[in-house]
Amino acid sequence: MHSFTAIDFETAQGKRWSICQIGLVRVENGQITEKINKLICPPDNFYFYRNTEIHGISAADTCTSPTFDVVWQQIKPYIQQQTVVAHNGAFDFSCLRHTLDYYKVQQPTYEQQCTYKIFKKGLAQLCREYHIQLNHHDALSDALACAALYKRYLNSLERV
Repeated sequence: MHSFTAIDFETAQGKRWSICQIGLVRVENGQITEKINKLICPPDNFYFYRNTEIHGISAADTCTSPTFDVVWQQIKPYIQQQTVVAHNGAFDFSCLRHTLDYYKVQQPTYEQQCTYKIFKKGLAQLCREYHIQLNHHDALSDALACAALYKRYLNSLERV
């Protein structure tokens, strides 16, 4: 029952199709079985300086990284027909949709869950409250935190 994929994306600019980092955490039966942390070369490797100020990733970091359509082949099994969780899913699920559209890749079918909607608080605040380690705006760290929160949520449902 406690199997899901937690994801987080960082973007290079204001366009949702400009993913420059993905953090992905696969949880099987309540245990982390896979962690993926990839830098991705966004289209034209273009960055808006404010995005770089937030996450610290620049064009120099991704100039030799694969594009999202290449990375998609590795991460698709963790998303297709799975429960996928993100904190502020409206952003992350939109990034996935727009980026796949950009590369003309078929959209996957998956169940979307959002820990922001569940807990109604920001990720950094929740991590402080629940003593979850967080290096905010690092995609893998954000995905690990989201996975921990979703596991906490699932465990609370069992106690009811």
